[in-house]
Amino acid sequence: MKTKLDNATLKAEEPTEEQQQQQKQKPEQELASDSDSSYEVSFSGDDSSEDAGSSKESDSVVSGSSGNEGFSNESNSDGLESGDDEDDQSESFESHEGVEESDSSEDEVAPRNTVGYVPLIWYKDEPHIGYDLKGKKIKKKDKEDALGSFLSRVDDSKNWMTFVVVLWRCARSMMSTMMRRCSWRKTEIKLVRRLLKGKAPHADFDPYAPYVDWFKYEDAKHPLSNAPEPKRRFIPSKWESKKVVEYIRAIRKGWIKFDKPKEEPRFSLLWGDDSGSAEKANHLSYIPAPKPKLPGHEESYNPSPEYIPTQEEINSYQLLHEEDRPKFIPKSFTSLRSIPAYENAFKDCFERCLDLYLCPRVRKKRLNIDPESLLPKLPSRKDLKPYPVTCYIEYRGHKDAVTSVSTEASGQWIASGSSDGTVRIWEVETGRCIRNWEVGEAVQRVAWNPSPELPILAVSLGHDVLLLNTGLGDEEQQNKIKDLLHIETPTAPRDSGDMMTSVVSWLQDDKYEGIRLRHFKTVSSVEWHRKGDYFSTVMPAGESRAIHIHRLSEKFSQRLPFKLHGLPVSSTFHPTRSHFFIATKKNIRVYDLLGERKLIKKLETGFREVSSIAIHPAGDNLIVGSKEGKMCWFDTDLSSTPYRVLRCHPKDITNVAFHRSYPLFASCSDDCTAYVFHGMVYSDLNQNPLIVPLEILRGHTSSNGRGVLDCKFHPRQPWLFTAGADSVIRLFCH
Repeated sequence: MKTKLDNATLKAEEPTEEQQQQQKQKPEQELASDSDSSYEVSFSGDDSSEDAGSSKESDSVVSGSSGNEGFSNESNSDGLESGDDEDDQSESFESHEGVEESDSSEDEVAPRNTVGYVPLIWYKDEPHIGYDLKGKKIKKKDKEDALGSFLSRVDDSKNWMTFVVVLWRCARSMMSTMMRRCSWRKTEIKLVRRLLKGKAPHADFDPYAPYVDWFKYEDAKHPLSNAPEPKRRFIPSKWESKKVVEYIRAIRKGWIKFDKPKEEPRFSLLWGDDSGSAEKANHLSYIPAPKPKLPGHEESYNPSPEYIPTQEEINSYQLLHEEDRPKFIPKSFTSLRSIPAYENAFKDCFERCLDLYLCPRVRKKRLNIDPESLLPKLPSRKDLKPYPVTCYIEYRGHKDAVTSVSTEASGQWIASGSSDGTVRIWEVETGRCIRNWEVGEAVQRVAWNPSPELPILAVSLGHDVLLLNTGLGDEEQQNKIKDLLHIETPTAPRDSGDMMTSVVSWLQDDKYEGIRLRHFKTVSSVEWHRKGDYFSTVMPAGESRAIHIHRLSEKFSQRLPFKLHGLPVSSTFHPTRSHFFIATKKNIRVYDLLGERKLIKKLETGFREVSSIAIHPAGDNLIVGSKEGKMCWFDTDLSSTPYRVLRCHPKDITNVAFHRSYPLFASCSDDCTAYVFHGMVYSDLNQNPLIVPLEILRGHTSSNGRGVLDCKFHPRQPWLFTAGADSVIRLFCH
């Protein structure tokens, strides 16, 4: 059987001794180089020692000669490169289909040699290795990498000891690698650091070295490419021919139009405009130079007699303005020889040069806008009647300036206070003075109780506030008033640490049959609440205790529980809500007295100093007067800045006032005038208030630089009361 296999399958010569020595040296070098590559290779090399012995024994059985040693060594170099590959090769030999095994169980037959006596390197580039008994090629088994081989060994339960050995050898190789790394040189560390920073490993390397063109084109005798010229360079392009056809078709159909050549005009206008259409097209802002006036019959040396002015006309020219005088006066001469030289020849020539060269010309676009359309469309004053126009009655009796005036709730009586130390009550319709009090000090402010059932008058003078019984009304009202103005035990001021504690004392005044409220500073303003039980006083020099709120029914006073920012000027109550307005010199602050008890709004006036304040009867709008002669209208629902600023008075505004029922408001000033305005507030929130100036009321005279000091509207009629520094009170009616 052996002789048959040798003769049939493999017919090769036995290798010589030199070939065997070369084959022995080559696998030894490969094994020496692979032994240090990785721990898989070293392990397989150790493990393959036993397999190598068994393979040698099998080779000795088959061949029995020294040539088999070369075969075993060549098998190691056949791309298998390790002892593990030799094991796989031995297993592949056993699994060949052409190998026959004996049926006897006593002895086993060694695997058959399918290669013969040829070196395995001959099969290195072939897909097969040897032939079987039928003469068919035995294909090589697919190579398996070291990791796959290792995992296959781990899955085998028989090789668990091998897995432990592998782990131990792996750890040993890693430790040796770490020991080798720790013994790096400084130059190697520098190289690694440069690599980590993304730089070149060598410091001498220049990444931005100039480009060197190694090819020289000057002395080149042959082109870069010896390829023959392509055929498309000699044949006309089909694409270009299609494009040309498209252009021809577009030109014939008129889709493409060419610019026509410019035609120069054969003739030019002698006296026409030099600015042609071409110049206008090229220069969008081209402006032609002004043309001089052409001479007419007047400039003739011998004009007609009707063009020659007479001596009277020449004398009348001297009375006209220089710009309105005629520039040239025609004269008559007998001949051209007698015409004198033109006096303004050089001047006109110089001005013409300025027009042509030096005078800058600018095109200004004018908008044809009617000035009347820019003015707001206001209703006619006739449609806004009634409003006060003329003075109807003068109330005389005070000896000094009338500082304040106030109207009674029914409108039948008015009260006035003067710097002469008197307080008077007047009948409106007749102008008769029915009551007079000598208080002994200059009166700052008078305020009538808004309740018609309580005709009580509050008067501020110096540090005191007097509550006087006017004596008006029936007996029942008088009895009620006397009970209100009676104090059994006077209250002394309590100056404690409590913020709500007042420093005002309530005293009974038997001389005037009323109540005297004594403050620690001068009181400048008194304002009543709409119900007539509360009233407020303002002391500008009182600092944190400048504003007090008093209750008449309980004879109780308290400080305002808010911190004042700035010097207070005036204060007033909201007509419908529990809000309290405080006017300082710079702004208006709105506080809630019952609900949240805090500042709810701050209105910025922008004035240098505020002088007065008035609230609209609806409560959503207010006007503020200043000592700059300006008045601003605030819409509290709209913004914290003024809705309108009215510049009406040239001097300080002393007071402003709203009418209770009519859409009117007024302001008075030290310029001895009072301005009346129409101020309509709509219930629709989308519509802004309408403000229209109506009338300027005059009649007062100035005294010591002061004019009109106060103004108040009649509660029911469109009448206005004004109190002047000339000690006169005037009533203006419609």
